[in-house]
Amino acid sequence: MKTNVGAFDRVIRLGLAAVLFYLGLFLYSGSALGIGLVVAAGVLLATGLVGFCGLYSLLGIRTSQPREQL
Repeated sequence: MKTNVGAFDRVIRLGLAAVLFYLGLFLYSGSALGIGLVVAAGVLLATGLVGFCGLYSLLGIRTSQPREQL
């Protein structure tokens, strides 16, 4: 699996995941909105850590820099 999420995009995703986790776990805990926020945060966290986004792949978007051939 090739990475298609760049460094800046990954930092934004991880920061947004932290905010969504906070909102879902503390401000909206026990509600459907809270569960949705935690699920969305989990997806952002996973794509931020792994560096691959399936939606980017389907749309042909790549925010990472191509690696140089040795």
